[in-house]
Amino acid sequence: MIITLFITWLLLNNSLQTQVIISGAVISLVLPAFFCGKCEAFTQLRLTPKALLYSVLFFFTFLVALVKSNLDVAYRVLAPSLPINPGIVEVKTKLKSKIGRIILADAITLTPGTFTLEVSGDSMFIHWIDVQSTDLEQNTLLIVRQFEKYLEVMYG
Repeated sequence: MIITLFITWLLLNNSLQTQVIISGAVISLVLPAFFCGKCEAFTQLRLTPKALLYSVLFFFTFLVALVKSNLDVAYRVLAPSLPINPGIVEVKTKLKSKIGRIILADAITLTPGTFTLEVSGDSMFIHWIDVQSTDLEQNTLLIVRQFEKYLEVMYG
């Protein structure tokens, strides 16, 4: 967290002057100690070369899913005769870390047409604009697996 804050500070200030570096270092050291004494979110992050590669792959996978779902929802708006079948479905995740589950729930919510309502244990309840199946495994495959395979490597 300290490194992330410090890099963000430098990028926001767009300067490598001594006073900017020193104040950024101080702020980056103080904020995590003050606000996140027992934060476990970043302790579960793996910083291996494979995890870093998978984070890039996750980003592009999310981008593709985002574009596809935006186009799908836009098409449904422009073609009102296209049937929709909204509903709430349950999906399962294999992710064990809290931060991995949070990122998965956020990725699902950020793609139009799906919205994470609740995360309970390894179950997630998703509102889906067009429920394609009532089968738990099929829904998990359609909604979760595309993101989960990368998050497993990044967070376990």
